[in-house]
Amino acid sequence: MDTAGLRKKSRIKENIEYYSSVRTLRAIADSHIVVLLVDAVQGFESQEQKILEEAIQRRKGVIIAINKWDLVEKDSNTAKFYEKALIQKLGKYDYFPVIFISALTKQRIYKLIDMAKEIQQERHKKITTSELNDVMLKEIEAYPPPSTHTGKEVKIKFVTQVGDNYPVFLFFCNYPKNISDQYRRYLEKAIRRHFGFKGVPFTISFKEK
Repeated sequence: MDTAGLRKKSRIKENIEYYSSVRTLRAIADSHIVVLLVDAVQGFESQEQKILEEAIQRRKGVIIAINKWDLVEKDSNTAKFYEKALIQKLGKYDYFPVIFISALTKQRIYKLIDMAKEIQQERHKKITTSELNDVMLKEIEAYPPPSTHTGKEVKIKFVTQVGDNYPVFLFFCNYPKNISDQYRRYLEKAIRRHFGFKGVPFTISFKEK
């Protein structure tokens, strides 16, 4: 579903612009894969960041497509440097694929479609419980979660993948409320390093056992 994109709230003066913003949010909600178009000349701005965060919050697959690439003066390294700078700007959201396209000349449009299909497969990928535990318990042993404020040791005993619409990884431990956001990010990076999930936001939850 194509949309006219979101505008900054200060610019929403006409009803048609308001409904365009609502339509964009609705399109994200109804989608499986979000292709976030970034103007190659203007770059990745705060509005693109808001759209990206909306897609992440709804756990949609995401591709970042740099559009109007035909207008950019470039050499053999331009795309590499552009992508590196963009990934640095994305920070912890560095797992989304970047593709350089031109809607006008149809450059890489078919490759974009193939990429969307691949990410949809990643969204529905299932890792067996035995494989998850073989890999992740070793990662946890190498870098265990910090102890509680009372000095009690936090132990993660078991992990399994659940969820039908997008991946959810459920970790069973003795003090789930004491798992920090920093350690949650460590587990996420370990999962991505071993199992992929390129372009796919997923959920990590902790349950007492």
